[in-house]
Amino acid sequence: MRVLAITNLFGFPWDTTRGMFNQQQFDRLAQRVDFKVLVAVPWTEALRRPSAYWTARREGRKRWAYVDYFVFWYPPGFGRSLHALCFFLSLLLQRPSTLLPGRWQALIGSWAYPDAVAAAIIGWLSATPVLMKVHGSDVNDYLNEPAKRWQFLAAARRCRTVMCASAALRQQLVDAGLEPDRVVVNYNGVDAARFKPRDRCEARRSLDLMVEGRLLLFVGNLKVTKGCVDLMEAFVVLAAEDARVMLVFIGDGEARAQLDALASRAGLGGRVRMLGKCTHAELPAWFSAADLLCLPSHNEGVPNVVLEAMACGVPVVATRVGGVPEVLPDFAGELVDLADPSALVAALKRALQHDWNAARIVEHAQQFSWDANITRLQDWLGASQR
Repeated sequence: MRVLAITNLFGFPWDTTRGMFNQQQFDRLAQRVDFKVLVAVPWTEALRRPSAYWTARREGRKRWAYVDYFVFWYPPGFGRSLHALCFFLSLLLQRPSTLLPGRWQALIGSWAYPDAVAAAIIGWLSATPVLMKVHGSDVNDYLNEPAKRWQFLAAARRCRTVMCASAALRQQLVDAGLEPDRVVVNYNGVDAARFKPRDRCEARRSLDLMVEGRLLLFVGNLKVTKGCVDLMEAFVVLAAEDARVMLVFIGDGEARAQLDALASRAGLGGRVRMLGKCTHAELPAWFSAADLLCLPSHNEGVPNVVLEAMACGVPVVATRVGGVPEVLPDFAGELVDLADPSALVAALKRALQHDWNAARIVEHAQQFSWDANITRLQDWLGASQR
């Protein structure tokens, strides 16, 4: 089977952590089908580092044999409602031979807008069935923006299948008017060979951490909507009551300066570590070193870091948003309501004091496998041919 994917959510050679869930899924899909992915590079990035872009096309294919890059040209700011058209034209002008009718048996558009909308246009023009893959933040954001909402929903109605990362996301789309039979759920997987239980003391020694004490961990983009500021504010309260607790942030983003300021103002600079981005291979040691993962996001699909933490036997405190309640049972962590600071503090205290059954958490996480995910994806791609 010949399959083409189109997305902005994939690694660049200068940022290999980008779209890690897509990388893991597409790596495995490429082992089963004749597969190619076209990855959009914003023109701002391409112009800022032109040599890096051309190097990316060469080096990227060495790292991911099935990958090619193209420059996504779009008007800044005011032209956001035109991004799907610009995405389509950027593809058409730069990769016309790749988009020839009959070359592919199925298309995947990963990320609702503009990626999947452009894929739907290509599918319509080339009479190729399209699977739209949505993740959470894309749907949550674009359903509330009228200029993008109608484009997204119109494209989704033209796709054979819309694949969601959670049942909550599926219900949002059905409520928005999509046919229930076309909207399916496919939970992301976990690399069980990489994410597995490890002795906590050993993990801490490998990271040059003190063996004693309690460690809270946050993994994700440092954006207000990811709840990193909410966590820092809760930690200020928690740290005042428990001198043994420290907090580690893995990730980068616009909220980093705000987090640094909050830690400094509270005199907690020595108990808060900002690691920036880590590679996927570095995460298992940090999960194993942690007593608890906390992800108080404002909206989500199903964050892979929650699945990966549980695969390491680590409990999770997260907000009751998106698909998180579908994958986080009470024996694996705690759910708190959004925008309830006192509830977050209380949940962190309880979770740090609770005697969690790590083996049961790991057993639960094992149901989220990439093999099952790829098999379901292949089934839906195959069904689109009939």
